[in-house]
Amino acid sequence: MPNDKVIMLIEAKILPERRTELIEAARHYLPLVRAEPGVEAFYLTARQDDPNTFVFYEIYKSKAAQDFHLAQDFTKKFLATLKNAQAADRVRTNLLELPQE
Repeated sequence: MPNDKVIMLIEAKILPERRTELIEAARHYLPLVRAEPGVEAFYLTARQDDPNTFVFYEIYKSKAAQDFHLAQDFTKKFLATLKNAQAADRVRTNLLELPQE
């Protein structure tokens, strides 16, 4: 049985002067994302050794669930805020869930 989940780890280096703005935007954004039916997990964290590097951990039930998420107006608004706060391009790592034995 194939695993259709989409699992991602995304790192975004944030400009220090935009950090507070982005955290405030995330406070409004995260509850909306977590309420989406296809979202299994969605966390925003920061690296302990660099608090201006934000790390997103996202799990969607399927590619369709991820596409639905990306189509939401609140997602587009947050991603625009994130892009404006970034000091460099985001680094995205796609992950695979290992089978449980």
